[in-house]
Amino acid sequence: MAGSGQVRRPRLNRHLVLTEAVAFADANGVGALSMRRLAQQLGVAPMALYKHVTSKDDMLDGMLALLLEDVRETPSTGQWREDLRRRILATRSALIEHPWSQEVLSSRRQMTAAMLDHLDGLVGAMLQGGLPVDLTHHTMHVLGNRMWGFNPELFAATPASDPSFEVQRSALPLRHRHLAEIAAGVDHGAIGVETSRMHDDFEFNFALNLILDGIEEFRNAD
Repeated sequence: MAGSGQVRRPRLNRHLVLTEAVAFADANGVGALSMRRLAQQLGVAPMALYKHVTSKDDMLDGMLALLLEDVRETPSTGQWREDLRRRILATRSALIEHPWSQEVLSSRRQMTAAMLDHLDGLVGAMLQGGLPVDLTHHTMHVLGNRMWGFNPELFAATPASDPSFEVQRSALPLRHRHLAEIAAGVDHGAIGVETSRMHDDFEFNFALNLILDGIEEFRNAD
């Protein structure tokens, strides 16, 4: 029996290590995460972690897998459009809740087992809902990064907090009057973080619905 003055260390397993790693990345950013720092947080020697995660890359892969676990449990309705939409929005919610996850996802050199499970689930929702194989294939290409819940933007927009934002916007009417017209429709400089998130959610849903509606129309035309 441990003495009263001893601190009882947690009994490690892979799930506990990954859960603590997710919590650490949420609080400190994934850049600060290392085997040594995670071991310190758990009160164990770094070598103890290697029994459960073989490397930092293995740990990052496991962290992503942990976030995607709940998405696989999304209830099925048998309707391809609804099931696909639910899965994608569940993925978006899970990854946005952990801001470091997009960076980790985009850094993977090849598909991990969990990522392939996710894609298989999306394809399964479409095939089981009645979409033919060729249309399912095309849909996956059209969705692109939206399969992971992110808008596939080519260029990042200048943040409203950046001093150059107002300079850029005020210069638009001089040469790019059409861009100036739509830029005036939303005062990005006046919206806060929460409103900005709502705007981004709306844009994501708007694009996703257009894609799904178009696929359904194409399917019904056959």
